[in-house]
Amino acid sequence: MVELFETDMRDNGRKSSKGNQLKWENNGIWYKADYLGYEGLAECAVSRLLRRSDLGEEEFVFYEPEEIRYKDQIYKGCKSRDFSGEWQIITLERLFKEQFGVGLNQGIYSIADPEERMVFLVEQVERTTGLKDIGIYMTKLFAIDALFLNEDRHTHNISVLMNGKGDFKLCPVYDNGAALLSDLRMDYPLGCDIYREIGNVKAKTICDSFDEQLEVAEKLYGKQLSFSFSAKDIDACMEDLHIYEPAIRERVTDILREQKRRYKYMFREVELSAGTKPRSMVE
Repeated sequence: MVELFETDMRDNGRKSSKGNQLKWENNGIWYKADYLGYEGLAECAVSRLLRRSDLGEEEFVFYEPEEIRYKDQIYKGCKSRDFSGEWQIITLERLFKEQFGVGLNQGIYSIADPEERMVFLVEQVERTTGLKDIGIYMTKLFAIDALFLNEDRHTHNISVLMNGKGDFKLCPVYDNGAALLSDLRMDYPLGCDIYREIGNVKAKTICDSFDEQLEVAEKLYGKQLSFSFSAKDIDACMEDLHIYEPAIRERVTDILREQKRRYKYMFREVELSAGTKPRSMVE
């Protein structure tokens, strides 16, 4: 358990459609408290399973579970190392509002066709930042969001990194706390039919269907991400998350197994050479 203080409190300006978690930073470590349910567990589970994907370690943020004492309260949550350093994290929504006076989300949804929305998003971000391969980056995000049911990937939660000279680079994948039906308070209480609710979760980037936006992205930019985790890996990634009650861990295990079944085309078998070990999912 870590004790944090008011001087550690941070407001990074990034908005969630369901409210904002308490966040702190201390000695280069960021801490987030659960707000609606088990966001910290979702962050940990997703980042651990991303270690069983084609992503490199530098392409995503790794989270660990943490209990946080703040004033007279103890919160469950997670922690991660600061990844920005001298770079500023700037959301696409803020970037466009500062440069053009209108948000990117408004521009996206002024277009009727999801494929045209995708092309607009990619072209506008590449034109504004000078970055290339935004289509590939977004396709990876859409695959992650579909598999893990991240319902909060709107343009306030997609970012790039900018330095003091105005140069840009891609931001590692972060902020998956709204994944895996983590909202117990508003939409997905314990005891709900998770198999029904899996079909009710909505995407938020270019349309409200995870399948449709991933299909559009892969049509335009190709399949960009594969996974290789097994049912045993799903069980293993829950083993040290004991700050969360067994019913929550079992529920997330069931969700992950079902999503693995639904998106089996994303998975590949990996043959390890003699003496080679897979990347550890925990640190």
